[in-house]
This record gives sequence, structure tokens and C-alpha cells, in this order.
Amino acid sequence: MAVSSLDDARLMRYARHILLDELGIEGQERLLAARVLIVGAGGLGSPVALYLAAAGVGHIILADDDVVELSNLQRQILHDMGSLGRPKAESGRDALAALNPDVLVEARVERLDDMRLATLAGDVDLVLDCTDNFATRHAINRACVAASRPLVSGAAIRFSGQVSVYDARDPASPCYHCLFPESDPVSEARCATTGVLGPLLGMVGSVQATEAIKLIAGIGAPLTGRLLSVDALRMQWHTVHFRRDPDCPVCGRRPPAAAGCSGD
Repeated sequence: MAVSSLDDARLMRYARHILLDELGIEGQERLLAARVLIVGAGGLGSPVALYLAAAGVGHIILADDDVVELSNLQRQILHDMGSLGRPKAESGRDALAALNPDVLVEARVERLDDMRLATLAGDVDLVLDCTDNFATRHAINRACVAASRPLVSGAAIRFSGQVSVYDARDPASPCYHCLFPESDPVSEARCATTGVLGPLLGMVGSVQATEAIKLIAGIGAPLTGRLLSVDALRMQWHTVHFRRDPDCPVCGRRPPAAAGCSGD
């Protein structure tokens, strides 16, 4: 029988996870051994990073090239007044270290280009897209498909949010491009000009963190092939099922799966 790597302090810290039959000691050890990349340390990256660090994800790479501004503090709960003017990645690293010194956090103060994304995606177990623009989301998706890494992607604007999982390890799993083709015309809305409800970022980010924990621990049914949307103004959740596009220029080289989309 394998000997657990959890000492008394860790057994106490993660006791509520260990009590879950689906997770237990084995699942917690998987979390402690995991490496994840969080791209974006803002509204979505804040709850994602806090919950993953609290859960004991052993190695977190937090990447963001922006600095903390006063207008961020309405929703970006990873930062505080003392963080103003600091790089978000470094402010986030310090906040996570204060929350859980058990976790190693790397701060990457940089905008990740295709080459850097490819390198980092190949060096982690899972990637979380917490960005706010389609170009970066597509770049992250390409890197995850190329590296065969699962991607947990979230988005939020005004009162609406959405989350899905794109798992390149699964031949039947669609990628982000299957659902949102890069060639499609889009009207990109930014919260800086349209606004966003602060707690909505917490709702979406919490779902992202939950999906990440499930994927790392190997439990439950991930949101693969399902887009979970929330209308916070009416507090309504909706799921749309979608399938991989066999002609997708990003993931189409994988074994074919039937295309299509349906809602429930």
C-alpha cells in the first residue's frame, strides 16, 4: 500500500476535501502534485487562483502583463488597495502565498505569445483561460490542442457568463474553435466600456475552479462538450451541448466525431 505524502498539517488543512468519498486522500495528493497555468489575474483569474490555491494545487503559474488599477477592485478580489500600481501577477502571487504557503506560485508579468503559450501549456497539467479577448482565447486554445492539455475557459460581461471545458486528450472533445470559429465576425465587448457585475466573475470563476479540481482529481463529469451559461440578472442557468467539428482547422486532425449542436 502506498504511503500518503500528507502530513498532519496538510491532513488538517484539506480535511474537508479528504472527507469527500469522491476525492479523498488520493484526490488531494493529485491536487498537491498538479501544475496549472492561469492566464489572466483579473476578474476571473482572481476567484480561480484563490480557490485553486486554497484547494492545495501544488504549482500555479499566474500570467498577466497588466497592473492593478482602482477600477479593478470592484471585482478583482485577488488584489487590494496596497496592490495599486503593482503587476497583477506579482500582487496575485503574494496574495496566494499569504492564503496558502503550501503552494508554489510563479508570477509571469508578460503577455504570452504563441511560442510562450506553447511552452507553458506543454509544461503543465491543465490551463485556465481567464482572459477577456477572443484573440488570446484562440491562441490559448491552439496551444492546448497542440500540447494535448485540458482547457477550462470562462467569460463574463454585464450580467452574463459562460464556462466550458475543452479536453484535447479526448478525441471526441471539441475545442474552443469548434464552438467559436476564429473566422466568424465578432463584436467584442469589454467590461471597461460595457460594465460587469462584480459577483458574476466570482460565479463563473468558481465554476472554472470546480472544473479544474475535477479534471485534476479525475472525478465527476467535466463540462466537455457543454457550454454552461448564466444570466445573473434573472439567475437562470442554461446548458448547450455541442460537438467537435471534424473540419476544424485546429483540432480536426484528431479522429472524427459527429458534428452538431443542441440545447436543453
